Amino acid sequence: MNDVKISIVMPVLNEAPTIVASLTELQGARSRGVELIVVDGGSADATLELARPLADQVLSAPRGRASQMNAGAAAATGNVLWFVHADTRVSEDHEQKVAWATAHAWGGRWGRFDVRIDSADRMLALVGRMMNWRSRWSGVATGDQAIFVSRILFERVGGFPELPLMEDIALSKRLRCASSPACLGPPVLTSARRWEKDGKWRTIALMWWLRGAYFLGVSPARLARSYGYQPREH
Repeated sequence: MNDVKISIVMPVLNEAPTIVASLTELQGARSRGVELIVVDGGSADATLELARPLADQVLSAPRGRASQMNAGAAAATGNVLWFVHADTRVSEDHEQKVAWATAHAWGGRWGRFDVRIDSADRMLALVGRMMNWRSRWSGVATGDQAIFVSRILFERVGGFPELPLMEDIALSKRLRCASSPACLGPPVLTSARRWEKDGKWRTIALMWWLRGAYFLGVSPARLARSYGYQPREH
């Protein structure tokens, strides 16, 4: 697996309270040769300044995870791209699984991890299990699941569609046409802050509504407005 070089691409926006902890946990990966790229979408806080000493590259891109992750992928030097959100925790074990899966053709050259929500709440534990089950059944991954893909395949499918929302699902559909994903464990750990902030039942209902509406053809721009996303004014 010596020919596998991983580049982690992390999109961020106003992550000053947590960015140092998130990036500090990835310094071991950097010491093992993993490239760490942070792509900011126009933070109004100190995210950029805090990230610079802890990453190999810190870039700026138009707001939106698709735009930010495409920018990071374009700047990456690795032959494997690993998209990790700032509120998702990955370990050396996950890193080794990414290298192993992308070094074997049967792994499809792309994949994702099972996810566990960082909470003792039984309902959120069930939400995590349902996310994993749905992903294994559909071959569609979400950003919380730390999607990884070979650079060759990522470029072949055109990268993330430039959508304000659902970019992870849209990319999965593109990749799924090339091969099935490698669905790996152990689970990555994702923050429960979204559910804690907005309420777990409201958040669960919103997530299901957004995905259902997207599959029925509602435009991602309209869904993004429902989600509370407002694009930056240029």
